[in-house]
Amino acid sequence: MYQSMEGFMRDWAYEEGLTLKVLDALTDDSLKQAVSEAQPRTLGDLGWHLVGSIAAFLGSSGLQLDGPDYKGPTPSRAADIAEGYRRMSAEAVAALKEQWSDDKLKDGLKLFGFIDTTYSGVLTTLVRHQIHHRGQMTILMRQAGIAAPGVYGPNEEETAAMQAARQQ
Repeated sequence: MYQSMEGFMRDWAYEEGLTLKVLDALTDDSLKQAVSEAQPRTLGDLGWHLVGSIAAFLGSSGLQLDGPDYKGPTPSRAADIAEGYRRMSAEAVAALKEQWSDDKLKDGLKLFGFIDTTYSGVLTTLVRHQIHHRGQMTILMRQAGIAAPGVYGPNEEETAAMQAARQQ
């Protein structure tokens, strides 16, 4: 749980950068990669869900946001998803700085009308939600033939390149 808005902002900036590494690596063709035949959610749907989840979590907790229309259909261009995320994240950061304070983080609320939490809990859950779906996306990227970027450490290709450089 976050004790200060500054602590959240530092963490969000770091996690936003990692999410953008993933989103920026997507291709238009990769967006069609489905989880499975039984679960038709696609890589593009997950990416667009990350955009929408920012407004969903923060809007449900009363934050007033203006951002891209995430309720529309999933864009067919990977660049549009990444740009939507950039815009929604920037809007969320600006709105949080203006509307929330350290003192508010301790206050309780019902997220989505039924989950007992605090404003700090909302921020924590939003970050974990982004991490969860980002992990799903990296698996689908591999299935789509794309090397998923290293997130909390180097990926397979980055590790191999580092090992090769050490041997030279």
